[in-house]
Amino acid sequence: MRRLSHYDAGGSPRMVDVSEKAETVRTARGHAFVRMPAAVLEQLPENPKGNPLEIARIAGIAAAKRTWELIPLCHPLMLSHADVSVEQEAGGVRIVSRVSTTAKTGVEMEALTAAAVAALTVYDMTKALDKGIEIQDLYLLEKTGGKSGEYRRGR
Repeated sequence: MRRLSHYDAGGSPRMVDVSEKAETVRTARGHAFVRMPAAVLEQLPENPKGNPLEIARIAGIAAAKRTWELIPLCHPLMLSHADVSVEQEAGGVRIVSRVSTTAKTGVEMEALTAAAVAALTVYDMTKALDKGIEIQDLYLLEKTGGKSGEYRRGR
């Protein structure tokens, strides 16, 4: 049985020591969906706070860069790239983040944080229209690089 790496032999939480790991190119993509009624979707272009989709995109990128400040045991990483696509579609807004680095640890948490904060930003900018908007389906789409290799979410 595999052990969780964020716990020491005594069961206490710890930051994983990556000093002996090799630097490799690492990428990850995260996903989130913000479900909202058609009436809210129709009003997105007229939002008095600005374009919610573009603001969510920028918020997601900023969040990826600050993940280590939000998740206690994450390593601070110098990201090579971070981007977030925020697309309106039937039933809501789909968010996909893409993050990459050359480092000793992966960027899965940065990709997930980017997607989550982008989704929260869409909610923040539309909550005046409907408090029942839901953030759904936050998950890792894929990751590459590192000792554990590639992961692609099955459909």
